[in-house]
Amino acid sequence: MATEFDAIVVGSGVSGGWAAKEFSEKGMKTLLIERGRNVAHMEDYPTEGATPWELPNNGRIPKQELDDDYEIQQLAFLQEHNKHFFVKDSEHGYEQPDDKFFTWIRGYHLGGRSLTWGKQTYRWSEMDFNSNKEDGNGIDWPIRYADIEPWYDYVEKFAGISGSVEGISNLPDGVFQPPMEMTCVEKVIKERIEAEFENRHLIIGRCAHLTEPTEEQLGLGRGKCQFRNECMRGCSFGAYFSSQSATLPAAERTGNLTIVADAIGHSVTYDAATGKATGVRIVDANSKEAREYSARVVFLCASTIGSTQIMLNSISEAFPNGIANGSGALGHYLMDHIYQAGASGRMPGYENNYESGRRPNGIYIPRFRNINGDKQENFLRGYGYQGSAHRLPWKRGENETGHGADYKKNLQQPGDWWFSMTGFGEMLPRYENHISVDHDKLDQWDVPTLNISCEFSENEKNLQKDIASEGERMLKAAGLEDVTSWVNEGYPGLCIHEMGTARMGNDPSESVLNKHNQAHEVPNLFVTDGACMTSTACQNPSLTYMALTARAVSYAVDQIKEGVL
Repeated sequence: MATEFDAIVVGSGVSGGWAAKEFSEKGMKTLLIERGRNVAHMEDYPTEGATPWELPNNGRIPKQELDDDYEIQQLAFLQEHNKHFFVKDSEHGYEQPDDKFFTWIRGYHLGGRSLTWGKQTYRWSEMDFNSNKEDGNGIDWPIRYADIEPWYDYVEKFAGISGSVEGISNLPDGVFQPPMEMTCVEKVIKERIEAEFENRHLIIGRCAHLTEPTEEQLGLGRGKCQFRNECMRGCSFGAYFSSQSATLPAAERTGNLTIVADAIGHSVTYDAATGKATGVRIVDANSKEAREYSARVVFLCASTIGSTQIMLNSISEAFPNGIANGSGALGHYLMDHIYQAGASGRMPGYENNYESGRRPNGIYIPRFRNINGDKQENFLRGYGYQGSAHRLPWKRGENETGHGADYKKNLQQPGDWWFSMTGFGEMLPRYENHISVDHDKLDQWDVPTLNISCEFSENEKNLQKDIASEGERMLKAAGLEDVTSWVNEGYPGLCIHEMGTARMGNDPSESVLNKHNQAHEVPNLFVTDGACMTSTACQNPSLTYMALTARAVSYAVDQIKEGVL
């Protein structure tokens, strides 16, 4: 196969899929490198549609296997039906101090975490791009909402986002397909919270699921969401956005895309004479042989930690501490959303109502702290809530006492309505939260060992406490009973929204990338995944990755056509 291309994209998840699509559609011969195995759309979703009794252990993973192999066990969604889309920690370890623990949750296969993401898609607002400058934490973003707004429009049209137009200033509306419907209890809670609390809104989640497919989406073989809520098994309907369902088919139909799986990105190769990257060095995951590919432009989209690890591995006389790292910022300012705090309660009444189907979406309460006149003294920034209302199924019997015919008959009927919501809060960028590599200690593929050191600050911990207390206060005000709240401090990484480590900025002395996601010191090297983020906001970040990637590719192609790159 060829070894020279116009563009190389490392990583095939949300960002990598978009980069591959955009380059291919613009006529660039594009190589997509994926460190994991190939996953073919529809063909390689082995548990799709399987019932629990058709799976080993009734769909549950044995405790010993969980303890040995999956840090992700701390999250309830890991099951027998989707474990093949997550790596085993015992096979892909990393070093870290005991008191600054980070849970790195990964999927090494074509499509990456685009096959398992939560699909919640929210735009950032002007406030989010301005926060660092306003309160002095981190550095100023080199872009503002106006720079990315048209690219939000662009990626939403292609991806397909269902949602409702709300006119909330700190959560901009987008290009939406029809929203999913709330349950009757969610509608009541919405009405009561919005009546009781000024500047608080409860809306249906904005999610990357097709509810009214466009001709373009149908032409890619995508169809309307079937409300099965089995998304993490893979979706042959192509109803939710993934690399397999959307960006890769679009790229492949151009004839310009080459995909190489089982190819571990080792480093970016560099020519000191030209001051440019020449390509990428990879290690074959099976044979462990090294080989190189060359291109005019390199896009790193291997995930926040993965992309930065490749850059730190890329040492030379010009860059002894990692390519494009003259600032010393590379690897630093690792962030994740604060998580694992919320509230729940029972809604009396509505026994004659039941939810229809298995909606793969919930509700969203946008940020209301430290905006619109709300000023908190013990923490900066804010958080949003995601949640849902549902009736308890027969499995509630696991926590109830009883026996005999009456007990079993009672469990055949739906239980009470319960509403639960979890907060997602912003984490401040801090230099001491970082990753590094040990060039003297190599893994089984002769790649330098990764080290991660990260912890939440008091700001995040105070924010998390407020998530619980305000959640409880709102649910009580909405008329729920048996309301409880919870706070599990946990570790960064569990939210799977890791960001930072190769941040964007205006000043090359304190940032790695410029406003186009282009390395300040290596003009044909771009990073468009979570590594580029200068702050986290509190919204799910994937939509912003998509928009930044499409924007960066457009800029790079223009630079190529002008002969600059």
